[in-house]
Amino acid sequence: MAFKPINISRPRLADEAYAQIMHAIITGLIGRDERMVQEKLAEQLGISRTPIREALFRLLQEGVLEEAGRGGFKVRELSSKEIADIYGSRCAVEGYSARLLANNPTPELIDHLHSTISQAEQQAMQAAPTVANFFKANNTIHRVFVAATENAYLLELFDNIWNRGSSFTMFAAIENVDLTNSLGGHQVLIDAIATGDGNVAAEAMIAHIYDGQTLQVSAIQG
Repeated sequence: MAFKPINISRPRLADEAYAQIMHAIITGLIGRDERMVQEKLAEQLGISRTPIREALFRLLQEGVLEEAGRGGFKVRELSSKEIADIYGSRCAVEGYSARLLANNPTPELIDHLHSTISQAEQQAMQAAPTVANFFKANNTIHRVFVAATENAYLLELFDNIWNRGSSFTMFAAIENVDLTNSLGGHQVLIDAIATGDGNVAAEAMIAHIYDGQTLQVSAIQG
């Protein structure tokens, strides 16, 4: 049997549809009460319904969407318990990642963390002060800690947790909280990792994450 070569540089349509729908949600192009249907999305993206269906069900499984009747979907709002569960899960993944990094805090690692975080913070401060931009910056910053462990399973868990978190982060009322506060404290995390003490690094990361939870709750409560 002859197989055709696979072009791995071309993303799967379902992955591209997923990325575009997620981007539209995070940037507010799709509102929390807007009903999404496969037919309309397929028409807007110029592709068939099959990859749209795959993308929507992936977002459904990740907790970003919920069913809205008659085959439709809408952005899902999380309960207070779910928000607490998300941040608790982040503590488990990111706290452990910080502990691992502290086991071997090479100068190259510390420089890499400093460079990535500084660049992400500068880009966020120079861009429009939107929830989407600050969310993206925080995602980039926290992801670099997990990615630096070179543990693919931890990184997969991180991405899944942050995708779930985006369903409420993007709707935080920007007028109710100074989002620049969400970018604070990251350099302290690097200093904690540089000590070479896993407990110090993990505790610093966990404390930082819980500070973020307080900031998010204050934004939601107004």
